[in-house]
Formats: sequence, structure tokens, C-alpha cells
Amino acid sequence: MSEPDLRAIDLAGGPDSLVCIIPAAAAPDHNHKRASQNGIRWFQGLGAKNVRAVDVIDPSSANDPSLAAFILNSRLIYLLGGFPRHLAETLSDSLCWRAALDAHRQGAVIAGSSAGAMVLCEHYYDPYERKLLRGLNLIRGACVLPHHNNFGRAWADPLKRLIPESTLLGIDEGTGMVSDAEGMWQVYGAGEVTLYRGRNSGSNQSQQMNYKRGEKLSFQ
Repeated sequence: MSEPDLRAIDLAGGPDSLVCIIPAAAAPDHNHKRASQNGIRWFQGLGAKNVRAVDVIDPSSANDPSLAAFILNSRLIYLLGGFPRHLAETLSDSLCWRAALDAHRQGAVIAGSSAGAMVLCEHYYDPYERKLLRGLNLIRGACVLPHHNNFGRAWADPLKRLIPESTLLGIDEGTGMVSDAEGMWQVYGAGEVTLYRGRNSGSNQSQQMNYKRGEKLSFQ
């Protein structure tokens, strides 16, 4: 999945820009340290020279002013995968999430993989508890179905019934989408992004569209 992450580094200002990794989603099974190191190695392997992980792993650490200050100064803020509900509840209304939003308003990039991408949307589906929950709402009117070509596709039909006015974004493994301009997204990687649109598309029936590498889409 190097293509979307390379583009994120570029949008963040290039290889010298500060990359901040948030491992909270990996904390419930005590995997956050290893996940952080894997994330650091991954971005370093893509050419990033200034990569750090912050120990934001629970609501207490997410309200640490020193960690929030570090996030505020970062140019690429990356949420790792793992347990989506723990990640969302850790960041929601926290100092660290407010710092990330402030950095985003100043031009920083916020990105995530798997659970990290899920919680950035208005809604996310927690497969562990089989519940639809409110996300951090950075991406309004959307819900990500990760690993779409593996298991995520099975979530589409029930979620279309639960949130018919939202756009479902099925993202294949090894694939990502990056917003280069307001409202426009481009697909990167080997797979596809499947867009499911319900009543918000102006039709009484849901629509399904597929996008491949290099193609652009808009859903907001």
C-alpha cells in the first residue's frame, strides 16, 4: 500500500516533514509498541526522515498536553489499524484529536489504515461488537468498509439499510484513496474502491460504482 502513503508524504510537505503515528487502535491487545515500530519502519522505508510514534493509547494519554503539542506540530498524522471502537473512544473530544484537527486546518494531512481509516468517517462499523457507531466525523456522510475484497464487502448490505443516506466506501486491500482537493479523491494502489450510494444520490435505489488506480471520485 505504498502508493497512497507516498502521496500522503508528498502532500504533507515531503520526506523531511514530521510524521506522527498514533497506535491507540493496537492497545487493547497490548500490541501498540510493536505496531508503532512497524509504522515507523514503514514510513522510513518510503523515504520519510522524521517519523515518531506518540504513546496515545487510552483517553488519559489522549489528553496529555505534551502529546497534543507534538501532534499539533506534525505534518502527517497517521492512525494505525486495530480495534476501531477503542481508537474512536480514545480520541473523541480529546486534546490530541483537537490538536490533530487544528493541524489539519493548518494544512497537515490526517490518514489511517483499516480501523484508522474507519473512525475518520461519520460512522464506522465495529465488527467485534457488530454495532454501527459514530466516528470522529472528519469525513462527513461516509462509512469505510476496509479489506473490501476480503471480508468488508459482506458489511455493505446491512449498512445500506442502517444508514441509507450515507456513502459506503469499500476499499480493497493494498489500496487507498487520497483527497487532493476539496471534495475530490483519487484512488491509489492495485485494487479498487467501491462506492455505494443510497438516497443521498437522488435516487430511491442504491447505486454502486467502482474506481481503479488513478481514477477520481467525489461523494460529499
